[in-house]
Amino acid sequence: MAKSRKQEKRAERQEISGIERLGLRVSSMINHPVAQIQRWVTIHRLDTDGEREWEEVIGLLSETDGIDMTFNDDESVTLRWEASTDEDRVMEVDSMEEVEEVAPF
Repeated sequence: MAKSRKQEKRAERQEISGIERLGLRVSSMINHPVAQIQRWVTIHRLDTDGEREWEEVIGLLSETDGIDMTFNDDESVTLRWEASTDEDRVMEVDSMEEVEEVAPF
């Protein structure tokens, strides 16, 4: 019986794709409090990041308004952005729950 429960838990666990994993990592780096204060972050490509995934995420970032990209000699990418004004932060909130701002891609 214990084996069947473990097998069920494994079946429930879903693996995320490489693009999702890279997207979450980049989003987390952009949304980090230090990056938000300094308004820049440098993203390094890891050995586990596939070429296709890297190109797709970098492509999405390059299409995002308000982000300046600098391609560094070490193949990292530095993203810079201006501070948002209150007009840029218009959000509709149905309740008084805390709202987390997400990356622009």
